[in-house]
Amino acid sequence: MKRPWQGMHPVKRLGWITLISLLVLAMGVVWDNWGDLVLPTPTTTNETAQTPQANAVQIEQGRYLALAGNCMACHTTRGGAPFAGGRRIDTPFGGVYSSNLTPDPATGLGQWTAQDFWQAMHRGRSKDARLLAPAFPYNHTSVITRQDSDAILAWLKTLPPVVQAPPSHTLVWPVGTQPALAVWRSLFFEPSPFQADKSQTAEWNRGAYLVQGLGHCAGCHSPRNALGASGPVRDLSGGLMPVVNWYAPDLTRDAESGLASTPLPEIVRLLRTGGSATAQTSGPMGEVVQHSLQHLKEADLQAMAVYLQSSAQSTPQPAPAAAKPSRISLQVATQGAKVYERQCLQCHGEQGEGVKTASGEVAYPALADNRAVLLKDPTNLVQLVLYGGYGPATTGHPRPFGMPPAVLELDDRDIAAVLTHLRTQWGNQASEVTPLQVNRIRAAQGQ
Repeated sequence: MKRPWQGMHPVKRLGWITLISLLVLAMGVVWDNWGDLVLPTPTTTNETAQTPQANAVQIEQGRYLALAGNCMACHTTRGGAPFAGGRRIDTPFGGVYSSNLTPDPATGLGQWTAQDFWQAMHRGRSKDARLLAPAFPYNHTSVITRQDSDAILAWLKTLPPVVQAPPSHTLVWPVGTQPALAVWRSLFFEPSPFQADKSQTAEWNRGAYLVQGLGHCAGCHSPRNALGASGPVRDLSGGLMPVVNWYAPDLTRDAESGLASTPLPEIVRLLRTGGSATAQTSGPMGEVVQHSLQHLKEADLQAMAVYLQSSAQSTPQPAPAAAKPSRISLQVATQGAKVYERQCLQCHGEQGEGVKTASGEVAYPALADNRAVLLKDPTNLVQLVLYGGYGPATTGHPRPFGMPPAVLELDDRDIAAVLTHLRTQWGNQASEVTPLQVNRIRAAQGQ
């Protein structure tokens, strides 16, 4: 029997083969993203868990889990009603506006069932089967259990309903289209339900569940590719956070995070209060501590610390390279020393030793042998000098000391020189910071 393509011109045959291949690929993408809609959905006992029947224990659990996920941070505009959405989240591809999580029936979750909410959390798909933009970290929310998903919805439905439809996303075409999102998801997204490691303790597994799931730590502490995809939910290898321009340290490297060598109580203290004997949080991590971590139970913070430290200790640590003293010009060295004496010495000390309060708490951190100072990427240092360094105000540390911004006082050369001074004095051996590096970070922030 003669094949349809027999006798066909080679170019025409290639065109048909290409067309058929594209159709097959398109069908695969459609099935990957919506195929489960045509499959029978297993009935679960949780499906009937609507808010009117939800008990007080489930509702309180949902409130706590929403804190663990720091949901309010993205789903509340400045000065707006809590969880009413509309907050702009900037991405390299444009702006995404968060959804309304209050139980308003028209613009919020009032008409959503537990199954609808589970599909959003587990598959990143809205009630109407529309694919959600990955600014919502559904790769991490797919980790959580159905029971926890139902509890969060039960609590959200107890909130006062707010009529507020979010603005339309302003993503560049075709990034925000459903076909583009479908292709992206087929390439980079797969639901990751939590699987306990039977070789580990219950505490370790609880920490892994929180870090990989609602904590969505890899959302910041994982490098992103050119299409904005981060690594697996357990990837904590660090990276530059796009748009906000902060470097999230590699949590598996002791040289960057100190997690492998820091005593567990100090890690817990850092998560709970934003400060420890050897480290302080600021920038995006400070916000996470203030709005989320400080409200968690001590047992959960301990579990997270156990998991994080275990991940760092089980990662092979590269042997420290023999640091070569930086060759700094006399002009830069002199300028850096002058700026430090004028702007920094009073708080951080003549030898970079820092200052402690009468009770022994860190007021101004030591700069000598400071991991943040020695990071290969100086972005965080530039951000702190430009816009100030402020720790989170927490119950355990309600009045943290801060550093005022110098964005209007120091130019790029001053900042580069003083940061080079910090990185090359008191035994510190790190690379020089150049005015060009400072200028790029300043320009990225619109200053």
